[in-house]
Amino acid sequence: MNPHQIILRPVISEKTVHQQSKLNQYTFVVHPDANKVQIAEAVESLFKVKVEKVNTLNARGKDRRMRSRITGTESAWKKAIVKLAEGQKIEGV
Repeated sequence: MNPHQIILRPVISEKTVHQQSKLNQYTFVVHPDANKVQIAEAVESLFKVKVEKVNTLNARGKDRRMRSRITGTESAWKKAIVKLAEGQKIEGV
């Protein structure tokens, strides 16, 4: 897989913005089959930074109600929290 197939999009929320500013950690939605080594290499090549650590987790799809009584399920996805080396920063995420 190439880096654009591994890193799908960043996760932007209050918690992730706090992690970016205080802990130097960035959160991404990644391909479900990608491992930690592939994720680290993809972030390093796409953003030209040095990755120190990668944590991953699989988020299950939540049940949602569509219209009145019809129920559905959101897709499951994989999240990666990437810690960068001291002094490194990703702009625009």
